[in-house]
Amino acid sequence: MKAVVMRNDAMNVEQVKDPEPGPGEVLVRTLACGICGSDLHMFHHCESALQGFKRGGIPLEFDPAQGVVFGHEFCGEIIDYGPGTERKLKPGSRVCAVPLVVRPDGLENIGYSNKYPGGYGELMVVQEPMMVPVPVDLPSNIAALTEPMAVATHAVARAALQGDEIPLVIGCGPIGLAVILALKARGYGPVIASDFSAGRRALAEKMGADVVVNPAEKSPYRSWLEAGAPADYDATGPMAMLGLDTRARPCVIFECVGVPGLIQQIMLDAPPRSRIVVVGVCMELDSFEPVVAIGKELNLSFAFAYSGEEYGQTLYDIADGKLDAAPMITSVVKPEGVTEAFATLATPEHEAKIMISFE
Repeated sequence: MKAVVMRNDAMNVEQVKDPEPGPGEVLVRTLACGICGSDLHMFHHCESALQGFKRGGIPLEFDPAQGVVFGHEFCGEIIDYGPGTERKLKPGSRVCAVPLVVRPDGLENIGYSNKYPGGYGELMVVQEPMMVPVPVDLPSNIAALTEPMAVATHAVARAALQGDEIPLVIGCGPIGLAVILALKARGYGPVIASDFSAGRRALAEKMGADVVVNPAEKSPYRSWLEAGAPADYDATGPMAMLGLDTRARPCVIFECVGVPGLIQQIMLDAPPRSRIVVVGVCMELDSFEPVVAIGKELNLSFAFAYSGEEYGQTLYDIADGKLDAAPMITSVVKPEGVTEAFATLATPEHEAKIMISFE
């Protein structure tokens, strides 16, 4: 099959061996696959990322020298079944699937595996119980947004919002945009979004952000003050620091960038007793000063992936129109355009989600 292969610090279109479905597995033809920010991070920081995942107990391991076919945000068409499958869906049915394969010897991550190529190739093997059927009238490239939207759905759930908070989204790349959409779909707000890119700020508005800020010109925390606190409230004053002035609405910050130094910067700027949910996947070593967080009594949590139930429900919410994720897609390329797409996404002004199409 034709596939975009990462090998020796390069991305190239190659002809590779077709995958074959084993017991409980299904052969799927790729229709659409999104380029994820994690793919970009993995391409640029592969060795450090793999070591970090290993230290964190996440079963993600592969040999980049053998070649890896990325792609975990996909929609495909069933071609054939392996042995021991229930075959509830007919060949030709379109599906999305949680990109995990549970094996007797452990987990494999589709798209980050030498054994299970992802959606950057024409064919994939997925595990039958992980599949979710795609509604007939939902375009394949929109269905492929299920995975990043499920990440956002899970992150919002992790935030445990009560309804009185003001969410602040730092970074309006695909995950930040998805978080904005997930927040608005659940009625939370006003949602404040911050990004240096004018193009991504425009996309944040399309996704429903109530206040959009260029942090080079205005602090997003100033926007929080204006939206959620009386004019005489002093977030750095002793009454606020000691928790005696409780007139401001709580601030919940979603870090959706994943670069070193950002957690520290958020801690320095965040108002007292803010909740910080880290959604951006930083694959390098990072550091922050605990005393800053201690003094402000900040709550720091991390969100990773999603449950199977969240994944399936997200697909149905997209199909039902509860999550209008279509504006996230800013370009569509063929496999031959992936290398250029990676270069474009390194400094994205007008791009968010670039979709690879095999249709």
